[in-house]
Amino acid sequence: MQLPEKTAPALLWPFKTLYYGWGVASVSMVLSFATVQLYGPVLSVFVKPINEDMGWSFTQISLAFTIGSFLGSMFTAAIGRLLDQRGARMVTTASAMFVAAMMLGLAFMQSPWQMWIFFGLGRGVSIAGIQIGATVAVANWFVVKRGRASSMSAFGQRFGQAVVPLMLLPIIIGLSWRHAYGVLAVSTLLLAALPAYLFLRRRPEDYGLLPDGVSESSRDTPVRPREAARAAADAAPWTVREAMRTRAFWLLILTMATISFAQTSTNLHAAASFQEMGISFAASATIVFVFAMSSAISTFPWGWLIDRLHIRYVMMVSSAMYVASMFLIVNADTYVDAVVFGVVFGTAAGAWTLAFRVLIPNYFGRRSTGAIRGATAPITAFLGPVGPLMAGFIRDQTGNFDLAFTIFAGVFAVAFVAMALARPPVHHTMRPGALETKNLATTSEGA
Repeated sequence: MQLPEKTAPALLWPFKTLYYGWGVASVSMVLSFATVQLYGPVLSVFVKPINEDMGWSFTQISLAFTIGSFLGSMFTAAIGRLLDQRGARMVTTASAMFVAAMMLGLAFMQSPWQMWIFFGLGRGVSIAGIQIGATVAVANWFVVKRGRASSMSAFGQRFGQAVVPLMLLPIIIGLSWRHAYGVLAVSTLLLAALPAYLFLRRRPEDYGLLPDGVSESSRDTPVRPREAARAAADAAPWTVREAMRTRAFWLLILTMATISFAQTSTNLHAAASFQEMGISFAASATIVFVFAMSSAISTFPWGWLIDRLHIRYVMMVSSAMYVASMFLIVNADTYVDAVVFGVVFGTAAGAWTLAFRVLIPNYFGRRSTGAIRGATAPITAFLGPVGPLMAGFIRDQTGNFDLAFTIFAGVFAVAFVAMALARPPVHHTMRPGALETKNLATTSEGA
């Protein structure tokens, strides 16, 4: 489809006959890659160097991550409606510039409280302004192909978590962890702020386009029942208040909070756990690479599956794999055991990384994705961020992470049960009785 003349990105988007939504999805992939420095797998390679250089405990370092996760939820609640109304372009651009400034602050920090401020604010703004911003942008441009489009963003995040630690490793070893944060400040400006400003746009309808690249001439072409059902559900005019009245809304909150509680904690502490098992610093970084790359590669088949099955079933499989991975890490004795853990945990994380982006729009449509996501944030804020801090405290008290990982196995099991019960709700305007009433009213008016 040819882009309309008024579409500003057409001046820079080289593929003039390709649906511009794929441009939004591509940029979301770059954004996700460029802001992984505030996620657990990347922070994990900084934990030991900072611990040894500054003498800060695991609990003190983990607190920065916890603060960031909490602020991310709070900021998401504040800007969710803004993303729906104005789009992600300016919010994401400003957020990326702010994150770059926080990376520079981390390069010069001297006290734990400075890490809590710089890392906490940076992670909070990155989650709300960049991750959620890109999520809303992609969800607005796709309906039937949302899983495949969102898998690009999920791949960028997980691929970044795989390769960025390895890219930072020689900088940390050869220079220092401070130099590594300086490099991250520059890369955030070039790979996040600039692309977001140039290419992100709100909705296809703003430019005379339709979701998924459907043309007006083919709009009424018969489609498969599954795709028709997805499109009909997406068209339902869910509001935040209506969503909150459904059981599915609260079960999704429970799932997001519990998985965030356990998964981000494992991301952060897995490398340190393997180092204490006797694996070298460099070798532990390769394990981070294994589970992050497994996650990245798996996002594409997960995306294909999500477009064919309801996200509920995919999340049940992912949760079961998470449970298995916790038993693997607790019983790992060798490097090979650690690698097996990395593959299983990473594959489960690939599904979750993608599901996090599509859970809300697939259950409640795209019109209020930002607002409904924002409504979940204050509730998840008080459970999800506690995990990394709790795991760090358990390590400081017991000398290892085994108890923490055992607890996380139970937490992932709770997520499995929650998704098994989270049947997708039907909006009152889409129920058969409502449709019949509407048709009768239309017939009476015509008479």
